[in-house]
Amino acid sequence: MNPTLRGFLIIAVVAAVIVALRLEATLTALFIVARIAFLLAIAFFVYLVWRERRSEISTWSSRARAVFYGGALLVVADIAAISFAHHSGLDSVVFVFVLAAAGFAMWRTWRDQQRYS
Repeated sequence: MNPTLRGFLIIAVVAAVIVALRLEATLTALFIVARIAFLLAIAFFVYLVWRERRSEISTWSSRARAVFYGGALLVVADIAAISFAHHSGLDSVVFVFVLAAAGFAMWRTWRDQQRYS
């Protein structure tokens, strides 16, 4: 059997079971739990990266640390905001812009600290 066809049949069976047993509310609850788990996974990843580099970051100037940590908090807050808000097209554009701006600020600060150290 074609793997693509087999995958679509599995999806169809799962969808049929959900509709037949009226599990839409359960599926919604599981989706919310998955969103929260995703946010916790992102926060844990950021923590691991910070823990690995905290001795290096502690030697940076106060301004550089504030920009770097502020950018990291903005990225986490931006992902949390888009995860739990009912967003439209403009909200998605703003999400990408804020994510890119915060990421650029963090990258630029890290690069400047590496170059002048």
